[in-house]
Amino acid sequence: MTSLKNKNIIVTGASGGIGNSIVEKLFKNGANILATGTKVEKLEELKNKFNNIKILKFDISQHEQIEEFINNATDTLGGTLDCVINNAGITKDNLTIRMSLEEWKKVIDTNLTSTFLMCKFSIKKMLKNKSGKIVNITSVVSHTGNVGQANYTASKAGIVGMSKSLAIEYAKKNININCISPGFIKTVMTDQIEENHKEAIIAKIPSNRLGNPNDIANAVAFLSSDQADYINGETLHVNGGMYLG
Repeated sequence: MTSLKNKNIIVTGASGGIGNSIVEKLFKNGANILATGTKVEKLEELKNKFNNIKILKFDISQHEQIEEFINNATDTLGGTLDCVINNAGITKDNLTIRMSLEEWKKVIDTNLTSTFLMCKFSIKKMLKNKSGKIVNITSVVSHTGNVGQANYTASKAGIVGMSKSLAIEYAKKNININCISPGFIKTVMTDQIEENHKEAIIAKIPSNRLGNPNDIANAVAFLSSDQADYINGETLHVNGGMYLG
């Protein structure tokens, strides 16, 4: 079992399927967790299920409030910050010639710019501790491309490049920044895919199945732990062999 005892960890996008599994895994491994998202009722459900976790409603697209959020979250966790899991993100799919500038900017601003700011202000806290870890959740389509997702794939690919740069900048300060790139994971979103299309997707996956949120949570727990101290600037692909980076 990966030990995260006494690690203070922020998880964004905690109210979704993958976010729920991440919170559960980190909690079971002993972490002190602050879960954040935009759906209060979902956050309350998490708090009731795991009664030691902290919750704080926040929309990461509110860029001017991210520094204040990091300060409040760190104070709520007891004054130090060991790890941040940047899991929150959105999609606004459309074919490129139909995609509006608003659809482009909204996804880039929420997925990439917000993650940059979350990293920036988290690193400031971690520099005081002289250690820390950041795990950024990307996507297999940021490596393969995908029809109708020029904005989403650009935002997630940008996170990969940004994470490498941050890793180089702060490695000497004992701060590790890595990415996890999920493949197609069984969530409410994938449940809505038409069955014939889902079968076509699974046919491209050597493991011959969709992943489950716990597959991602296991990877998050590892990269958040001391066992990953010498891993920096990497992307861990969790996709059943669909893409071999």
